[in-house]
Amino acid sequence: PAPLLWWPALRGIWTQGRRIERTCYILGLVLIASGAFHFAVFFIRGGPWEGPVSWRKPTTFGLSFGLTLIAVAWVASSLKLTERTRVLALGVFAADCFVEVGGITLQAWRHVPSHIDLRGSFNTGVSMTLAVGGGVLVLVLGRLAFAAFRGDPDAAPSMRLALRAGFATLMIGLLAGAAMIARGTSEARSGHQQQAYLDLGFLKLVHGISLHGVLVLPGIAWLLTQTSWPEEKRTRVVKLAASGYGLAILAALVWDLVRM
Repeated sequence: PAPLLWWPALRGIWTQGRRIERTCYILGLVLIASGAFHFAVFFIRGGPWEGPVSWRKPTTFGLSFGLTLIAVAWVASSLKLTERTRVLALGVFAADCFVEVGGITLQAWRHVPSHIDLRGSFNTGVSMTLAVGGGVLVLVLGRLAFAAFRGDPDAAPSMRLALRAGFATLMIGLLAGAAMIARGTSEARSGHQQQAYLDLGFLKLVHGISLHGVLVLPGIAWLLTQTSWPEEKRTRVVKLAASGYGLAILAALVWDLVRM
């Protein structure tokens, strides 16, 4: 491979990006900063890391949503979309990311659970808002996934493959999250609130791993463009990476199910 020109290539992502994409990059960094801030709060103030009421949730959700927002905005730049669809999808997605992280952060500072807390009208409202926000995520990202699977004939085969595989893993992660919320809400509505908290994260590992395939796999394809390797070799490497990521998701699913 030729030497990687990291800085010019990374800088090009910003300078060549559309306004909506650069806005999402900035907002993603804000969410990451929020996650880092709440980890510092946990480090200074202490308290439990696990459980429905902890600093873990604003920390991990801030970091995860921030990375995902940046990743989705970046990969969307390679999708064949009308500008109106691109702006609408990324705008709604960015707003929803802030709603999700904001609701979780608010409840963390109030020292109450953020999800499936049906005790009182305010807590119920926050929980239902987060659940509806999750549905919006599925719809918006599903639209982008459709564009990825339809493909852009002008894109390199390695990147087309990486986008399809990345969005496939992302949708798996969203469905795992929806399954966790559905199970927890069902148990909470049946009067088993504490059991709902215990069972809420039954697919947590597969959920976390799957979400970030949309960053990892296109990231690998992008890095390969900075080499002198022919496209055929790049595509083989992406196929290998996608297969490995799929096996990691499968292993995570087996682990989660065994621990139920």
